[in-house]
Amino acid sequence: MFKKIFYYPSKNLVKVIPLALLLGFLIGLKFDLNFMKNYILIFTIFMIYPTMIGFNYKSAFDLSHLKLVLLSLIINFLIIPVVAYIIGITLFKNNMDMFAGLAIASLLPTSGMTISWTMINKGNVSAAVKITALSLFVGSLVAPWYLFVMVGQYIPIDIVKTFITIIQVVIIPLILGDLTYRIITKKYSKEEYDKKIKPILPAISIWFLLGIVFISIGMKAKVIISKPNLILWALLVLIVFYLINYTISVVLGKIFLNKEDAIALVYSTVMRNLSLALGIAASNFGAKAALIVTLAFVLQVQSASWFGKYFVNNLFKN
Repeated sequence: MFKKIFYYPSKNLVKVIPLALLLGFLIGLKFDLNFMKNYILIFTIFMIYPTMIGFNYKSAFDLSHLKLVLLSLIINFLIIPVVAYIIGITLFKNNMDMFAGLAIASLLPTSGMTISWTMINKGNVSAAVKITALSLFVGSLVAPWYLFVMVGQYIPIDIVKTFITIIQVVIIPLILGDLTYRIITKKYSKEEYDKKIKPILPAISIWFLLGIVFISIGMKAKVIISKPNLILWALLVLIVFYLINYTISVVLGKIFLNKEDAIALVYSTVMRNLSLALGIAASNFGAKAALIVTLAFVLQVQSASWFGKYFVNNLFKN
């Protein structure tokens, strides 16, 4: 019975993510969940940690996957900001606060979930790690200037804090994963590891992913419910944004990359660092900007599960 419950989320992502969103929303309406904010980082580390067990860490720091990395940078820092700007001035022209929320979300690519979703869907994990670290660094440098151009306000992003984030969500899980693998392989053979332990790891990662989903939506439930007149329009705009993002990444992936690299490209360009974006939006632009980022989180997590379930194998062939 326990085994069935343990594996259920990893085998039914399309069902359990909406359930986590709904539970988080309903409980967030009843109780103040802001005290759980500090748990998001812990959950993120433990979400990524299982993906790093048995991972060839040297491949994350070499010069391989150059075509994939360059494509991700072009999409993340040239194409998507332009898309967000055009959508913003067209659909949010009378509401600059919401335009700012969209702009911030578009300028901070990749998150810990990039690595997890890439692993879950059998993509190129080493490339996803590389792109995640590089995009966090580049984003911290260019996002303030893009925001100045897009919404007329220069917002400094703490580069030191970004480096600390990289260490926390990439380097620490990488080290822990390597140490864990060394300990495991002292007790088990490679064949025993592949058969007994490796299948457990994605299931562990998914449980922590659900925790992040629950906490993130729960903390903003009251903000969402307080502005019903804006929610529908904001969701429609975000659906347009994510559809364009997926389309660009899929088309370029199909043209230039193999299946594993194409999966990594999609999850390295569609997934935005919404936890960081939410902090910037709320502190600099207020509730409407924060609302856009919160709704983006809902769409982003759900679309990532749908894409992996229904589209990956149909769109990409080996």
